Amino acid sequence: MNVSELMTDALGRVRELVHSAVEGLSDDELAWRPDPEANSIAWLVWHLTRIEDDHVAHVAGTNQAWVEDGWADRFGLPLPVADHGYGHSPDQVGEVHAGADLLTGYYDAVSARTADYLAGLEPDDLDVVVDERWDPPVTLGVRLVSVVNEVNQHVGQAAYVRGLLGRR
Repeated sequence: MNVSELMTDALGRVRELVHSAVEGLSDDELAWRPDPEANSIAWLVWHLTRIEDDHVAHVAGTNQAWVEDGWADRFGLPLPVADHGYGHSPDQVGEVHAGADLLTGYYDAVSARTADYLAGLEPDDLDVVVDERWDPPVTLGVRLVSVVNEVNQHVGQAAYVRGLLGRR
């Protein structure tokens, strides 16, 4: 297995988990929060997709699907277009409402873009510095591991909230 195949597999597994976290739920169920300060399934899936879109587009040198493909308009959220949810207050979390088809459609579009980018990766690419704002500077490998960690963490949280929703 080469680096491209490894990263494609690591991120490709998230698609099925995203779909299983949201499919069959109403918009109200997707927006349900177990506590006023907790994240909803809709917010979690939107956020993990925004992070993957933002981070992969940056390292690929492309525009984000969020804007370029019109997802921001389709979601119609009362948030700045560059917002991806990091540091959101409970009130901002509560503003993210979306249906299952919209959430999975956006995720699938971002996942396809990510797979296209990953298909061309070579081992030496992982050592290229992609963000000098940090000490030490962030390499492509470190950034991609961050994306894998972020999306897996949040899709697991969405599955957990779905389990709580079923028990309420």
